[in-house]
Amino acid sequence: MARGEVFDADGQPLAPDAPYRSQTRVYYYRQLDHEAPLAETEQVLFADAHLVVADKPPFMPVTPKGRYVRNSLLVRLRQRLHLPELSPLHRIDRETSGLVVFAVRAQDRHAYQRLFALREVEKTYHAIAPVRDDLTLPRVHRSRLASQDDFFVSHEVPGEPNSETHIALLDRAGARGLYALSPVTGQRHQLRVHLSALGLPIEGDQFYPHVRRGADDDDDRDQPLQLLAQSLRFVDPITGQTRHFESQRRLRWPPL
Repeated sequence: MARGEVFDADGQPLAPDAPYRSQTRVYYYRQLDHEAPLAETEQVLFADAHLVVADKPPFMPVTPKGRYVRNSLLVRLRQRLHLPELSPLHRIDRETSGLVVFAVRAQDRHAYQRLFALREVEKTYHAIAPVRDDLTLPRVHRSRLASQDDFFVSHEVPGEPNSETHIALLDRAGARGLYALSPVTGQRHQLRVHLSALGLPIEGDQFYPHVRRGADDDDDRDQPLQLLAQSLRFVDPITGQTRHFESQRRLRWPPL
């Protein structure tokens, strides 16, 4: 803890005298002798006194996890920008590329996180997946998602829906399509599960509809998940400005 290696759920280091809070998770990330090298690095799209917006490549985790500590987006940005209080306001999967927004100061974090909790952030993702001629689009897909025995994947289960995604087809090339996905909720792997449930598994997905590798197996860098956090729009609670960010990354579209 004195070395700043113990973190709370928001990725903030906990000092030895940090007060105890019931029902919270505390994380200790071991030092790794070797971390797998990354084929690509992040791009900082925006930075001011309150926010940092980064464009993340696939296979880079947002926060330290498993085989990645120093090469997580959070640690890389803290060191690169010299911002020790930097913390993510939301998460995207390690396999997903695109936009991630961070709060620069601890005192601002709650105001920004409240936007996500109240669903006041417009989020759009792009994905490449098969096309079904019998499926009416655009459409809204709602279901209940939960983890079961294989804890690292999610499943649709009976019950009151806790997830909602708006789905539209932007373009088509033969049997493949480019989709716009707008999640209303933020359940784990929500977009991947919803498209898979509709018979539209996202290209490069190693977990849906079938698990094709273990959680700790090596990545197939030649087949990255074709899911991109494309845009974010919200009214900044600190400055009152309308913020709109667009990823500079691109999926493998149009096809060759």
